[in-house]
Amino acid sequence: MIPSVLTERALSELGRTAGGPDTLALLQRDQHLRRLLLLRAILDAVDAADPEVCPGPLRDRLREDWALLEEADRELVADVPAHGEGRGVRLSPARTVLLYPLVGPWGRSCLRALGAVPASHAARRRQAATVRRGLAHFSTLAAAAAVRAGVPFSVQLTTTEGALHLPSLGALRTAEPGEEAVGVVHRDGRTVLRRRGCADVVVHDPIGGAGSGVSVATHSRADSWAPAYSLPSLLPGSGSVPLDDLDPYRMVHGDLRSQGLSGPATLDGAGRERWLRSWSGVLAMLRLGGEHRVTEVVALLRCLVPLVAPAGAEGQGRAAGNCSGTRREAFGAVLSSTPPTPATFAATLVHEVQHAKLAAVSDMVVLHREGPQERYFAPWRPDSRPYDGLLQGVYSHVALADFFQRCALTAAARPGQREAAWREHARYREQVRVTLPVIAEADSLTSCGRRLVDQLAGECERMGENPPPRGARIRAEAAVNTARALWLRSRAPQEGASS
Repeated sequence: MIPSVLTERALSELGRTAGGPDTLALLQRDQHLRRLLLLRAILDAVDAADPEVCPGPLRDRLREDWALLEEADRELVADVPAHGEGRGVRLSPARTVLLYPLVGPWGRSCLRALGAVPASHAARRRQAATVRRGLAHFSTLAAAAAVRAGVPFSVQLTTTEGALHLPSLGALRTAEPGEEAVGVVHRDGRTVLRRRGCADVVVHDPIGGAGSGVSVATHSRADSWAPAYSLPSLLPGSGSVPLDDLDPYRMVHGDLRSQGLSGPATLDGAGRERWLRSWSGVLAMLRLGGEHRVTEVVALLRCLVPLVAPAGAEGQGRAAGNCSGTRREAFGAVLSSTPPTPATFAATLVHEVQHAKLAAVSDMVVLHREGPQERYFAPWRPDSRPYDGLLQGVYSHVALADFFQRCALTAAARPGQREAAWREHARYREQVRVTLPVIAEADSLTSCGRRLVDQLAGECERMGENPPPRGARIRAEAAVNTARALWLRSRAPQEGASS
């Protein structure tokens, strides 16, 4: 029986890699609750922390920051339409800031540092420095929420690695690589940033909608101020999408590279324009693949994090020179190098939103009880995958096969577009055809997992009613066979060594 928190209807929709507004809202609400519980855990961990790691002044400052957040929570309620919980959702500025995807990586990092048991005095010093930086970032979250609420305040914040980042607003660049105190005063629609020996930097409050181009959240005449940028909304009233190349927690401890991804990029004007050109055609491409793809992207995409273009990404089953990913603790964020075309961008969003959806489902219910051993063949990767990784890949590839088949079958597709869509459909469906039985045969699937996998199998059967052209199918089968042969060859030395 499916737990009441995840209805049978919701799991059935998600098993088809779809999800109506109510189902998507359910995932978002659950992730919001988990974020608030994470913040509660951080507050408790600060109270319980060793005074050497989190001394009294830090605890006192945390309480002051929390009081400022509470004031921002009371002062103003902002409309946040079409993000997660449906149109017309009303979130306070404090919650809008705290529920931003990249607050999740900060929270996990901060909680880990507070709970660590150092093995040496040097390790304790490093732990204390990490906690200090983490709580300094919390101060900036509180200040950003107060700015958005129009709450007057005067605080002292601390730079990290040469910048003071005010989440969702922008960042003050400094020439000093270490920590530096910055006085911040907000009143009457403007924020004044004061550093010793430097001219004041005056930042004016958010200036409104995105219009038809890349928009800025704030504006200042000072060259040292870098505003936060956003891409225009996909649908009228759905809200702009931050293009975040500023947040210090968009990459933590090299975690992107551990996923085979490149590092974070900092965009210039030309770089932002390239993102905008691809973004401008995304809605039309998503609609070719079904209106439900538009629905899920509008509901779940909360920010885009630019990555540096990788070298040799073809081997990862990605478009040449393009890579993308998600982070489980940053629900709603998609990390990507600059998508070269609207078609690539749309496929990237379809792909990554599936990972976010399945990760959220896995937080709500147990889908399987397989261990972390990396022993399964995945045609889209050269290395072996754990069962959970294989399930994630199958889920996203079923969605991509469906997306490209719908693109190929729609009357709106141009001939060249249709041919390319059939090639992509054939590739993804063949990859799923050889891996889905492995997923389905596992005894470790729970009842919820079995229901999900059965729905995926049903989707594959449905797609079989409209097969791709013979040539596309033959090429896809050959590619999978080649990938399997290379995988078996790479495992032979390992198996020989262990025998």
